Order: sequence, then structure tokens, then C-alpha cells
Amino acid sequence: MNYFAAIDQGTTSSRFIVFNENGNVVDQHQEEFKQYLPNQYSVEHNPEEIWNSVENCINEVLTRVDINDIKSVGITNQRETTIAWSKSTGKPFYNALVWQDTRTQDICDEIIKNNKLKSEFKKTGLPIATYFSLSKIIWLMKNVSDIKKALENNDVIFGTVDSWLIYKLNGTLQTDVTNASRTLLFDLESLTWNENILNEYNIPKDSLPNIKPSLGNFGNCENILKNVPITAVLGDQQASLFGQQCFSRGSVKNTYGTGCFALTNTGNDIIYSKNGLLTTVAYKYGDQKASYAIEGSVAIAGAAVQWLRDNLNLINTSDEIESIALQEKDNGGVYFVPAFSGLFSPHWDPTARGILVGLSRYSNKKHIARAVLESVAYQSYELLNSMEKDIDQNFTEVKVDGGMVVNNLLMQFQADIFDKNVISKELQEITAYGAGIASYIVINDIKIEELEINQKISKSWTPNINTEKRNNYLDNWTKAVEKSKNWI
Repeated sequence: MNYFAAIDQGTTSSRFIVFNENGNVVDQHQEEFKQYLPNQYSVEHNPEEIWNSVENCINEVLTRVDINDIKSVGITNQRETTIAWSKSTGKPFYNALVWQDTRTQDICDEIIKNNKLKSEFKKTGLPIATYFSLSKIIWLMKNVSDIKKALENNDVIFGTVDSWLIYKLNGTLQTDVTNASRTLLFDLESLTWNENILNEYNIPKDSLPNIKPSLGNFGNCENILKNVPITAVLGDQQASLFGQQCFSRGSVKNTYGTGCFALTNTGNDIIYSKNGLLTTVAYKYGDQKASYAIEGSVAIAGAAVQWLRDNLNLINTSDEIESIALQEKDNGGVYFVPAFSGLFSPHWDPTARGILVGLSRYSNKKHIARAVLESVAYQSYELLNSMEKDIDQNFTEVKVDGGMVVNNLLMQFQADIFDKNVISKELQEITAYGAGIASYIVINDIKIEELEINQKISKSWTPNINTEKRNNYLDNWTKAVEKSKNWI
């Protein structure tokens, strides 16, 4: 057998999936891990628990799949989440600071005031925000005494989750261009660490991993998955873009997970957004030129459903939300803005807060459930609307993936609000598939454009409301967003 595999390390769980040469799932295992929420600003993971969850998933699958049949493995991961560990012992100094963590807002405010680096930060393609790794690294350097000592002895590595996993798999210190491009420390043009930014904030260059192409040789695994080569590493949203085979300029996908992430391929052109979006690396294959993307990021999508379940107890399971929302024909004038961590793209307002507006005596939990689902569609609309302006192109269809795609009510409402066709693939594990198929391409020396594995379309949704109704929904959403920005 010739199989290829993927480690898919996400914000709330890890998975290991094995695919055959037709792109079908042979076997998989998933394991959740603990979320640490020490206060209203902080979101942490234990790096060893992340690794243990990955290790457990691999071991479980290997009870049913012969390791000798696995010819390559790709890694995809939650991005921006930052880990500091010792070069000499391999032990983490502190919990991982997760991409959702906002404790570093004061640090970001100070960085914004530093006008002399304005042109350098532009080269990163990112706004200065708590979302990215730079402020997390600065916070760790300032607040963790063991890291301060380790820096004096050149004994610290600051890495994103992909680097941590590679290190645990074979002991090397590597990252890829997609993950590096999410740190606020990376130059999109030179594809190197920006030394002017590093020097300004006293971050030693050798405390960061070596940057490699996304599709290439990261070495063989040395312990678990022994001798299987790691031949692809992609941040989760870039892996989804790759898995959706958005290889041509202007092709777009949207992923509905904990957050919501839309990317459109801009080819070899770096397009700096003028409409509140991010510029990032889509992927790089060996010595070929990098492909870039424009990205819109929403912090809270599926997480809003979890909040409805765990914090308000209005639903018993996440799956229940659709059947409850369907019991009302519309939202009853209720709108929900899930700005729990402020608003990301295209607003970039860290002071915004979640609000529920339009309530009356008529309102009930069914309206609230519907408003929570609809908030995902409205936020995604804002992303695609900004993208169309940036690339001066109108999309006719949007490829979708992620856990929320099974929600038919949401997907139909999304098509209505987008006023575009929405298409999902039969394979649900698109992100893992993207990393796996990238590793398959490398190990078999295939040109990306000649890839012959195509995933079947599972379902599509077409717009089904009139322009007046659609505009009314969007106008009310815009008013709700403004209230979330001015909640006090």
C-alpha cells in the first residue's frame, strides 16, 4: 500500500489521518485537549498536552495501519499560537499563548506608537494585533523569569505549533513560510525574518526556527512514525486553501471552525490590503516562487455555538442549534455580534465586545440561536466583500469547509448573504487533506498543476432571497457592529 498522512493540530483537538492514493480516508483518530482560561484575556494550552494528544492519535491509528505503508506525512496546525522551549532540555518554559489570547494589547499599543518601524511592519502584510506572535514573544520575554535566564545562555526557541511538533518528531528547529508569515516578524518579499524588527525588540534571530518552503524536506521522523519523511508543513488555513485546490489566482475558500477564515489566492503577486484584510503566504513548493493570498480572519464562529451551549446552557449539544433555529422563520429582529476578543478583519477593533441587540418580549431562545448562526454568515460576508475590493474581482462561487458546513440552515443563509453559490466537498477533512496531499506531491515529485486527485462535490447552495431583504439584513448587521464598537 502507498498511503500519505497528516497531523492536524487544531485549537481544541488534534487528529492523525491516513489517506490512500485516491485521496480517501483510510483511518483517523481525534483527541481533544484542555483549554486554560486563567482570566478574561488569556487563552493557553499546555505544549506537552498538545504533543501527547498528537502522539495518542498516531499510536491509535498505527494499531490498524501498517507504518510501512505510510510514505510521507504533512503537518498542519493552529497558527500564531506561540511556544517557548529550551534548546538544551526540550522542555517548555511556559504554557503556549493561543492566537485568541488578548493579554498583550498594551504591548501592541506601544508597538503601534513606534513610527520608525512602520515601513518594516508593512512588509509583514499584517496589522499590529494581539492575534500574531510578536507581542506574545515580547510578553514571554518580559514576564517569564526562566526565559530571561535562557536568553542569556542562548537556550530558548520561540516557535509556532508546527515548529514544536517538528521538534518533537525529529529534534530539528524548523518552520515553513506560511506559519512564519503569521508572526509579525516575517518579510513577505525576502521570505526571511525581518532583522530590523527583531533587533528593535531584542529577539535573537537564533531563538527562531529556520524557515523552509511549505512543500519540501523537513527530515524523517525519529521516534513515533519512525523513518516516515515530513514533506509538507502548512498553517491550517493555507492547508485548507491547498486542500480545496485553490491553485489559481482569484479562487477563494472559507473555513468554518472555531473562527472563520477566508483566503483567496493572489498568485505570485503580493497584494497589500486596503480594506482591513491580511496579506500572507499561501504556500511555497521547493525552489519555485511563493504563492500569496489575501486573508480575512474572524475570531468567533463555531466558538459562539459552544458559548451558547456551555455558558448560557440554551442548547445541550452544538448539533442542536440548527433544529432550534429552524423553529422560527427568521431572527425576529435579533442580531448577535460575537466580539468576545474584539473584532478581527476587517474592523481590527480590540475594544469591541459581544452584544445581543433587537430583543423584545417576543424574542426567545430560537431567535437567539438563529442570530448566533447568522452572525457567522454576516462576518464572512464582510471578509469576501473586502476581498473583492482588494483584488478588483467579483467571486461567483465560494468553496467551504469546516465543522459548521454540515449546518444546512447556516450554509443556505450564507449563500443568501453572499449572493453567490456556496460549494462543499464530500471529504470533510479538507485541512488535513491539504497537508497530506502536499506531502504526497513532494514525495512523488508531482507538479501542483498536474495533481489528478479531485475531491467530489458533496453539496451546493444557491442564493434564495431578494436584494431588498438581503440589504435589510446587512444594514441591521452593520448597525449592530457599530453598537459593539461603542458598547460603553
